[in-house]
Amino acid sequence: MIRGVRGATTVSKNQEDEIVSSTEDLLKKMIELNNITPESVASVFISTTDDITAVFPAKAVRKFKDWTYVPVMCMREIPVPSSLKMCIRVMMHVNTNINQNKLNHVYLKEAKMLRPELSNN
Repeated sequence: MIRGVRGATTVSKNQEDEIVSSTEDLLKKMIELNNITPESVASVFISTTDDITAVFPAKAVRKFKDWTYVPVMCMREIPVPSSLKMCIRVMMHVNTNINQNKLNHVYLKEAKMLRPELSNN
């Protein structure tokens, strides 16, 4: 069974170091809370709002040992006028037998407002 593990975070500046660092923190938390191994990951989609352009956030994935062959793709979010700005969202597709309601989705910083019912981190 493939399940989607969701996560999101925000940055305060459109700067490479902050984008990569914030994405890395988010991914670490998603991996830790869900006991994810690279072999169980089918793919990772990372989206950003249109105000993040300094670097591909996927660069953070390449910092993880043994994640070299995990397929990762970056894309843009739909620019809805009232949406949260400076936001990075992650959808990790993981092979698991865990029920959907037992997965730990991770929302950090200002992104906690996106899914407050899931933001117990």
